[in-house]
Amino acid sequence: MTTPEPAEHDAYPPQALHDYAFLADGERGALVGPRGEICWLCAPRWHSGAVFSTLIGGAGLYAVTPRGRCVPGGHYEEGSLIWRSRWVTEDGIVECREALAFPGEPGRLVLLRRVHATEAPVRVRVILHPLTEYGTQQLREARRDNDGVWTARVGDLHLRWTGGGDASLSEVGPADAHFTLDLALYAGQRHDLVLELGERPPRDDTPAVPSDTWSRTERARSNSVPALDDTVAAHDARQAYAVLRGMTSADGGMVAAATTSLPERSEEGRNYDYRYAWIRDQCYAGQAVAASGQHPLLDDAVRFVGARLHEDGPKVRPAYTVDGGPVPDQRTLGLPGYPGGFDRVGNHVNRQFQLVVFGEALLLLAAAARQDRLDRDGRQAAEIAVAAIGSRWSEPDAGIWELADRAWTHSRLICAAGLRRIADVAPDSARRGEWIELADTILAHTTAHAVRPDGHWQRAPDDTGLDAALLLPPVRGLLPADDPRTRATLRAYTENLTGDHFAYRFRHDERPLEEAEGAFLLCGFVTALAEHHQGRKAEAYRWFERNRHACGAAGLYSEEYDIAQRQLRGNLPQAFVHALMLETAATLARDTPA
Repeated sequence: MTTPEPAEHDAYPPQALHDYAFLADGERGALVGPRGEICWLCAPRWHSGAVFSTLIGGAGLYAVTPRGRCVPGGHYEEGSLIWRSRWVTEDGIVECREALAFPGEPGRLVLLRRVHATEAPVRVRVILHPLTEYGTQQLREARRDNDGVWTARVGDLHLRWTGGGDASLSEVGPADAHFTLDLALYAGQRHDLVLELGERPPRDDTPAVPSDTWSRTERARSNSVPALDDTVAAHDARQAYAVLRGMTSADGGMVAAATTSLPERSEEGRNYDYRYAWIRDQCYAGQAVAASGQHPLLDDAVRFVGARLHEDGPKVRPAYTVDGGPVPDQRTLGLPGYPGGFDRVGNHVNRQFQLVVFGEALLLLAAAARQDRLDRDGRQAAEIAVAAIGSRWSEPDAGIWELADRAWTHSRLICAAGLRRIADVAPDSARRGEWIELADTILAHTTAHAVRPDGHWQRAPDDTGLDAALLLPPVRGLLPADDPRTRATLRAYTENLTGDHFAYRFRHDERPLEEAEGAFLLCGFVTALAEHHQGRKAEAYRWFERNRHACGAAGLYSEEYDIAQRQLRGNLPQAFVHALMLETAATLARDTPA
C-alpha cells in the first residue's frame, strides 16, 4: 500500500486571489494556483458540481508541482487563455503550459498540460484526484490499457487520462483514490498530460493527440481575439476580450464569474454563486465589444438576451444558466468555504424583478443596430423590452445592486436611456415618437421625485444617498454632459464616494467607505467614462489607469479591491469588470466623447 498524500486542504491551501490564473473554453472554467494546483473546475458545465473544489474547502484537485523549493510565476500567451506556469527551482526552470481545449463542447472537456524543463533536469510531482459534486462522488472503475492510458468513472462523468501511464493509483480509502506520478525531465524535455471528462464515454478508442489538440486550440484562440490596436492599453484590452470570450458558451450565455463563494468581505456574509448568465452583465459585455468595433461577442449577447425576451417577455429573470435554464435556489454544501467566507451554490436572484434588464437590453440591441447587426428577431426583442418597460417601469425592483425592492432611480433612468437609444434606430417615425415619449415620461417623473435640492440625482425617492450607478445613464445617452443634473451628480459622487481614484458603490452606513466594502472596480471604470463624457480626458485616464492596475498577477479582475491590503475580493474573474475595462479602453481612444 502506498503512503497516503497529505490532506489536500493542508498540502494545497487556498491562496490570495491575486495569485490565481484562469483557464476556460466557453463551457466551463478552472482556477490554477501558484503551485500548479487546479483547485476549481466544474463539469460538465459552469453551474455543474465541482470536480476540483479545494478552493472552497472541498476535495479534489489536479496538481503539477516541482519538487523542492521554488519561486512561482507565470503569464498568458498574448491575447489568449493559454497559461504558462513557471517555477524557478534550485535545479533549474520548469514550465507547465496549460489550457482547456478551445472551443469547448457542452458535455466534454479536454484539459491540456505540457510540462517543460527549460534549462536543467527537474523533478515534478503530479497528483490527479477527481471527485465530482464538490468532493462527494469518488473515482471508480479505474483501468490502465496497454498504451498507458487511464480510463475511469467519477460520479456520472467518464474520465480518460493520457500521459500518466507510469502513475500509481493510491486507494487508501474510497474517497482517497487518486493518481500520483513522478516525472524526472532532462533539460529541454517536454511531457504532455491530457485529461478528458465527459457525460458520455470517450467517442472512440483513440485519445486526443496533444500536438493536434494544442494546434487547434492555438488557431481557435488566435481567430477569436481581435488585435484591438485602436484601443488604449491594447494588450490588456485583448486579455479582457479573451476572458470574456472564454466565459461565453456556445449558447451565447456569458457567466458573471467562474466561481462561487469567494467572499466580497471577510466574515460579512457577502459571498454568492455567480456561475450564471446575468442579463445586465451580458449587456455590458455586448456594449463593450460594440464600442471596440468587434462583433462576435456582440452577436452572442444579442442572441442570448433576445432569446430570453422572446421566451419570458415582461417576466424576464435577471439571470439564467448559460443554456437559458432557471438559476437554482440558493443552498449551502456543508464545506468550510474559502477562508473568510462560506460555501453557497444557487442564487436568490432567481426570485427578483430587475427593471434594469429591460433598459440594458435596449442599449445592447441599439448598439447592435448601429453596427447593422440586428435582425428581425432582435428588433422584435426590442419591442418586447419596450412593452415591458411601458407596463412595469413604476413598479419597485431590486435595482442594479440587487437590494430590497424600491423605486430605484438608476433603474428608471437606464430604461429611459435605452428607450432613447433604441428610438434612434427605430424602423419608423411612429415607433420613434412613442418610444421617446415614454422615455420623456419616465425622466420627468424621476426628476420630480429623485433630484435633491442641490441638483444631483439621489438613489430613490425615499433615499437621498449617492450611488455610482447614477453616473451611467448620461454616459449611455440619456442626458448631455452639460445637463446640470449630470454635472452635479458626478461632482457629488467623486467628492463623497471615492478616494485616491478608487470608487465605491454607495455608503452602507457611517463606517469609513473602505471598512464597509472594497472599492468596486466596475464603478472605477464607470467614473472614467463619466469624466470622458465631460470632456476631461486626462482625468478619465487617471481613473482608468488606477483601476486597470487593480488586478491579479495574471491580469484578472475580481468584483472588489481591498485598497489597504491590495487584495482582490469576490468571485474571479468578474466578467463585468473586464467588460467595462474593455469599453473604457475603446472609449478613451476616441479624441472626443460620443
